[in-house]
Amino acid sequence: MFARISRRHFLKAGSLTLGACMAGGLVPAAATAAEAASNGKAQVFFTRDLSAGGLCRIYERVAAPLQGRVAVKLHTGEPEGPNILPREWVKALLPQVPQSTIVECNVLYSSPRQTTEGHRETLRVNGWTFCPVDIMDAEGDARLPVRGGKWIKELAVGKHLLNYDSMLVLTHFKGHVMGGFGGSLKNIAIGCASGKVGKEQLHRDGSQLWAGGPRFMERMVEGGKAITDHFGPRMVYINVLRNLSVDCDCAGTSAAKPTAPDIGILASTDILAVDQASVDMVYALPEAQRRDLVERIESRSGLRQLEYMRELGMGRAAYELITI
Repeated sequence: MFARISRRHFLKAGSLTLGACMAGGLVPAAATAAEAASNGKAQVFFTRDLSAGGLCRIYERVAAPLQGRVAVKLHTGEPEGPNILPREWVKALLPQVPQSTIVECNVLYSSPRQTTEGHRETLRVNGWTFCPVDIMDAEGDARLPVRGGKWIKELAVGKHLLNYDSMLVLTHFKGHVMGGFGGSLKNIAIGCASGKVGKEQLHRDGSQLWAGGPRFMERMVEGGKAITDHFGPRMVYINVLRNLSVDCDCAGTSAAKPTAPDIGILASTDILAVDQASVDMVYALPEAQRRDLVERIESRSGLRQLEYMRELGMGRAAYELITI
């Protein structure tokens, strides 16, 4: 079953040579950069170098669209979460991103991060003490329109989001208990929604809170579209495929231990392409390594994220993978 699904999604993306990827190889960079410009495919950069240096080098390939004040959206994690991005990597990266600030919003579920005060204490516990972190909904909400949305017409985001000109979406790609997987889309949709209002908009389906399934995926995509429409071309996306637990960083110390191996870092200016490439790389793993994460993705209808992003015109599923 998994092999058939894997092949289907590789062909849909039009991105990788399946046999080469399954054998551990990747499409040569020289054969892809020029083609991507001419055939309408998105460029997705990839490195196996899971280090501060690897993160900084891949950022350089996508940094050009960022200007002015840059919001760096990442998941700073629940107290002492074992899988969040290494702080030393982010500390090394931020000097390369002028006028940058890490941004977060409070959460809806039971957590110290439900309140700004508790959130700031969690930031201290988790070592985010080397730079400013803006809790964007500390002073309330702002509303962004959702163009073309069928479930949400506007999204309540942290008010401070309006203070930024660009956004770097720096994501720990992993599984998710409701979303199936959490990539760049989840990072901005749930992550920029305000804790008291916006996150409930995304998680409520009629009278039911925490409703999952395909309609949750669609609401999450619509929330993400509000963010991408707001910033327009001034967004870039980096997915770090490391510590690939089936659980999100919101699970904290209770997150399941990863059963898939670390893969590398992906970066693009196209949100759909970078999440599609991340999912493709998971599906390309040997069956025993991908089984748990693929089961989590499919049992939650997680692939609907990719389909609905494509339907809403949020990016390109076809991409060229450029190794660095």
